[in-house]
Order: sequence, then C-alpha cells, then structure tokens
Amino acid sequence: MKLVQKIGLAVLVAAAFFSCKPNRLKVDISAIDEAVKIVRFDQQLFALGNNPSTGQLAALREHNPDFADLFSWKIIRVGSLDDDSTTSLMHLFLTDTMVTHAKELVDKQFSDFRKIEKPLVQAFKYYRYHFPDKPFPVIYTCVSGFNQSVFTAENLIGVSLDKYLGADCIYYDLLGIPEYKQRKMYPARIVPDVMYAWAITEFEISPAATSVLDHIIHEGKLLYFTEAMMPTAPDSLKIGFTEKQLKWCKMNEAQMWTYLIEKNMLYSTQRMDIMRYVNDGPYTNGFPLESPGRTGVWIGWQIVRRYMEKHPEITLPELMKNHNYLQILNGSGYSPQN
Repeated sequence: MKLVQKIGLAVLVAAAFFSCKPNRLKVDISAIDEAVKIVRFDQQLFALGNNPSTGQLAALREHNPDFADLFSWKIIRVGSLDDDSTTSLMHLFLTDTMVTHAKELVDKQFSDFRKIEKPLVQAFKYYRYHFPDKPFPVIYTCVSGFNQSVFTAENLIGVSLDKYLGADCIYYDLLGIPEYKQRKMYPARIVPDVMYAWAITEFEISPAATSVLDHIIHEGKLLYFTEAMMPTAPDSLKIGFTEKQLKWCKMNEAQMWTYLIEKNMLYSTQRMDIMRYVNDGPYTNGFPLESPGRTGVWIGWQIVRRYMEKHPEITLPELMKNHNYLQILNGSGYSPQN
C-alpha cells in the first residue's frame, strides 16, 4: 500500500472551502443555566487523614453512596466503606507511597480546578441543548492509584485525576504505560474523554453490528457526539491525535479508503480486522508507521460528518439513534479524492 506524502492543490482548495462553512454545532447555549454537578471525592477522602475510622468512611459512603461503592469495590477493590474490615485496607491505600505522591501531583496539577470545571460545565450545556430531556450525570473526581482514567455507571462519571498528570509523569513509565497512551494523559484530555465515555454509555452499538464498517461508523458517531459537546475544540484534542498524525490522515484519506475497499475490509466480520482499525495503538497495523492508531475511527468520523453536512434536517439525537450504518455511509456520499 503506497500512501501519498504531498497535499495536492485540490485538497487545499477543498480544505479552504470546508473551513469557510458555518459550524452547525456551534449553537447558542447562553440561555442554559443548568450546570453539571462535579464532586471532588478525592479531596473528601484524603481530608479524612491517613487512618480514617469506620464511622468516617461510612459517612463518606452515605454522602456519596453510588460512587463510593463503585470506587471501593471496583476501582481500588477494598470492599465496602462501611465494613470494619475495610478500615485497614483503606489505611494501606491512603499511606501507599505512590498514592500519596500521586495526590501531591494532582493537587499541584489541578490547583486551579476551574480550568477543568469550566469546559466540563460548558460541554454539558451543549448536551442539554441537544438532549433537553436527558438527566445530567454527576461527575466525581478521584485518585485511583493509576487504576482507571474515566469510568461510568448509571447517572455518574468517575475521573481519576492521577491519569491526567501529563506525559512527563514519572509513574507512567514505571507502570509500563505505552508512549502512545501517555501522550494523551494530560489535563485538557479530561473533557473529551468524559464526553466520549458518556456517549458510549448512552448510545450503545447495535447488537446487529458485525462488520468493520458498522464499527467505524458507530465510533464516528461517538466522535461526532464529542465534537457537538465541544464544537470549538481542535480535532486533535477530540480524537487524541497529534497534529502530525492528524495531517497524515488528511493527506492519506483517499488512499486509506481505497485500501479498505480493495482489500474487502469494510464488510469483514473478523474480530482482528475490527480491532485493527478501531482499537488504539502506536500505529494502524497494515498502514505505515507514520499512521496513528484508530485510523478507522477517524474515517468513520469523516463519514458521519459528511452525512450530517448533507442532511442538515437530521438532529444529533436522530443521528445517535440511527443504527443503519450502511444507510449512513450511502447517505453521506463519502468518496475522498486523491
């Protein structure tokens, strides 16, 4: 597979044309007063000291019942916070050298939490604009000992701030986290990760989805949702590519699409084929090393974008309910040119 390394005049003209088009997702949210609730669970927990009593932990659980159970049972796995046997395990967690240092790094990195809170609140105002009848989740921050990034349950989202300390955090190398993941572990990634995770929770893939095409368009819908929640953010932030990787995708869009067609990949139902184009990685297997992982997701995003451009009458909720992935492809008229 030979992918071009130069941008032709036609591509530049097309890019200029699309950049001048109004952004249909940049809607007016100034009249929306409702704000998503953000709970600093990390501060509440560490405020109890290194050796909290069973009564203190039980009170913390009573104050945050749903998240506390999720955090203690599934994330740090110490059991119920109102159980006497949990006290010693929680003491070990709170005094662990790596955890205490992670908390110090979190306090320093997020000393002005308004830099995260403000875009989160704004993103959910866009959510309220598009989905006026859907309830807001409650967002809880925590220090998980590097166990999770963003996780969800019914009506809540958890964010482990220690997974967003910046690519230079010494623990990420020590924990063996791959470089392609580390470069996405910085504060500004919290908002797109939260919105993408919430989209996964709210808009599940169709049980009938079996092919590469089904999966890349479903992922494209999730990214388009994320884009709608933060319409002025750069594409590189929303998908987690570097500017260089994003440029590579734009330069080689037509070649990637031709490759998928010629190799009969779009309708492959092989699990490994689906993972190749949807899962993250240092690059996309079968493409040059310059390619980012998840190139299939990026292509799916472009298909959905084209579909919504051609059909301005279709709302975001209608798009997210549409599980006819082939119809979205056909309705998009997607055909990138060399």
